Amino acid sequence: MLTEKSVGGIIFFEENNKRKYLLLEYERINDQKGQHKYWDFPKGHVEKDEKETDTLFREIKEETGLEDVNLILGFKEKLKYFFKKDSKLISKEVIYYLLKSNTKEVKISFEHKGFKWIDYEEALKQIEFKSSRDMLKKAENFIKSSLMNYE
Repeated sequence: MLTEKSVGGIIFFEENNKRKYLLLEYERINDQKGQHKYWDFPKGHVEKDEKETDTLFREIKEETGLEDVNLILGFKEKLKYFFKKDSKLISKEVIYYLLKSNTKEVKISFEHKGFKWIDYEEALKQIEFKSSRDMLKKAENFIKSSLMNYE
């Protein structure tokens, strides 16, 4: 069985005591639902001999243009699932980290159709995949339960 490993970032921005999460609009092609768009977090494949956090910051910069982000220590969640690609079963692992952005200025890459900063409740409605919604819930609970100082 083939395996893939990716790293993703759950990115938030705070302004006027309100927390907004960054979602990117993806266009899925050739699946059972046909071609349609969906919202999810930035993520990408780990390159050979690359550390997870190096992948994280590289992918965030490539997909969003964001560089002024801070990694929130203590949050690291793994997601494992299977999917088919070219009739082959693939085992995929995605490691999610939590980050605070110090800017809202996003420049999406060619591989995305759009982006939005939205509050937690709206993000839960926009995210299609249950596994991604569960990651967002874990991130929100982590933020609420932590007396973090990430300045």
